[in-house]
Amino acid sequence: MTLLIILLAAHIRRSPAVIFDTFGLGATYPWGYFGAFLVAGLMSAYVMYGFDTAGSLAEETLDPRKNAPPGILRALIAAGVAGFLVILFGEMSTPDIHAKELGTSGLPYLVKATLGGPIGNLFLIDSLIAITVCSLAVHAGGIRMIFTMGRDGRLPFASAIARVHGKSKTPLVPSIVIGLLTILLLVLNVGNQRAFFVLTSVAIIMFYIAYMCVTGPLLIARLRGKWPTPEHGPYFSLGRWGLVVNLLAVFFQIVVMINLAWPRPAVYGADHWYFQWGAFTFTGLLGGVGIIYYLARLRGRPAAVLAEHRSEEVAVADEPA
Repeated sequence: MTLLIILLAAHIRRSPAVIFDTFGLGATYPWGYFGAFLVAGLMSAYVMYGFDTAGSLAEETLDPRKNAPPGILRALIAAGVAGFLVILFGEMSTPDIHAKELGTSGLPYLVKATLGGPIGNLFLIDSLIAITVCSLAVHAGGIRMIFTMGRDGRLPFASAIARVHGKSKTPLVPSIVIGLLTILLLVLNVGNQRAFFVLTSVAIIMFYIAYMCVTGPLLIARLRGKWPTPEHGPYFSLGRWGLVVNLLAVFFQIVVMINLAWPRPAVYGADHWYFQWGAFTFTGLLGGVGIIYYLARLRGRPAAVLAEHRSEEVAVADEPA
C-alpha cells in the first residue's frame, strides 16, 4: 500500500479538489446525491467487517483482553488512512477521470492505466496474495467458531465436531465442512452469479446482526450503569468515550443493515422477487432455522464444555464431594 501510494503520487495530474467535484452525476440517482452516497457506502459495509475473526484468533496472542483491542484499532486506523490516500492520489493521477472503467473495474483499471501494464499486474498479483491470506483468516475464524460451538454443545453432532485430530492436532470436521462449503459457493458463483451476490450481501448483513448482539446489550448495560463491572480489571477501556462510541456503533450498524438490505435492482436484480428481497428472505430463512433449532434442542440448556473436552482440573473440581 505504501509503495502504491508513492507511485500514484508520482503520477499526479490534477489537484486534490477533484474529490469534491461530482461532475453532476449524483443528480441522476433516486434521492439525488444522498442516494448516490448510500450506494457508495455499500463498499465500506462490504469491507469494514471481520472483527469477529480478529477477536476469535486473538486468543492465540499474549494477554488478548489487553492487547487485542488496541491492535484492532491500529489496524483500522492504518487501513483507513492508506485507503483514503489511495483514493485521493488515484483520482489525482488517473489519466481519464471520466473513464467508465473506473465505475466497473475500479482500482485494477486505475492502477494499470496510471502505472502501466507490467507494474499494474505486479500490484494485482500482490492484491491476489493479500486477498488469499484474508480468506484463509476468515476460514480459520469459521473453523474455530464451529469447533467452539461444538465443544460447548451448541451444534448437532457436537462431540464429532469438537474432536481434535490426533496427528495434526486440528479440528478435522470443521475444517472439512468449511472447505466443502467454500467449494460449493464457488460452484454456485459459476452457475448463478446473482444468487452468489445475494448470499454475499446476506452474509455481511448477518455479520452486522451478530455485532448488534454484542453492542446492543452492551449499550443497555452501560445505560443501566452495569458496565464496566468492578471486576473488569486493568484491561483496555475507552473510559468516558465508551458510551459515545457504543451509541455510534449501534447507530452505524442499524444504518448499514438497512442500506445493505434495501432491495436495489442494481445489487439484487429485479428478475426474481426472492432475489430482490434476498436480504429478508434468505436472512429470515437462516434465522428461522436457527430459532427452531434453539427452541427444539437448546432452550433451557446453558452452554457448557462437553465432558470429554474438559481439562482434568475442571473435571475434578466439578465432581461431587
